[in-house]
Amino acid sequence: MEAAGPHADAAASGRHNSRVCSNYVAVSRADRLLSFFGVFREGGEGPLETWPTGLAPFIRLAEPGSGNRRVASDGIFGLLPSFAKELAFGRKTYNARSETVHVLPSFRDAWRRGQRCIVPAETLYEPNYESGKAVRWAIQQPGAVPMGIAGIYTRWRHPDGRELFSFAMLTVNADGHPFYRQFHRPGDEKRMPVILAPAEYDAWLACGVREAAQFFQAWPGPLEAEPAPLPPKAPPASSARTTRPPRPEPPPEQSLF
Repeated sequence: MEAAGPHADAAASGRHNSRVCSNYVAVSRADRLLSFFGVFREGGEGPLETWPTGLAPFIRLAEPGSGNRRVASDGIFGLLPSFAKELAFGRKTYNARSETVHVLPSFRDAWRRGQRCIVPAETLYEPNYESGKAVRWAIQQPGAVPMGIAGIYTRWRHPDGRELFSFAMLTVNADGHPFYRQFHRPGDEKRMPVILAPAEYDAWLACGVREAAQFFQAWPGPLEAEPAPLPPKAPPASSARTTRPPRPEPPPEQSLF
């Protein structure tokens, strides 16, 4: 995901860069996408809990000549640049730091081309360490109003010839944020996704590249959170295991991200 090497601010502070929002619930119901984001999407399945390299809806502008309108597409959560050789690359590129999105090889082409998008989310999940260990918490807006997360997207050609969309969420520093600073490991930099106000959706998608950075702000509106631990994995009948096995450690971060 976001490597510490290129980020002088994190290096100077001696802190690690936090991984932000690797798990969220996508807005996937057609009625909610139409009501809150003004886009039509076929299918009416319930909310999708999404992890890196999973498929989920995102919102972009229609291709030139199709009208300056929003459209919903499905894409891989984890941006896949042209040099990515496999889908697994997206496990490191699901977040893009707003401070370096314009220079890091994995993200800069999408940014320079103005390929910005909105990632519709019912719920964001982040780790809370108040108990002394990581506990997943669910974050939502009051009133079951979904969030529109600022993102970037690109098209990627799979080795088998298929052309796929992929996307990443943009993040900003949240060290001083009154709500988001409670999440992530103590001592790590606090980060949060860029949450857009509905009135900003069209401007975010259509503005010039130079103007886009004005949207890199920590969300000032109300948010709610509560513990939402991952359920234990059911053990096989022949096993005595009764707890969810630990997740594998993420791969070492590289200077591409």
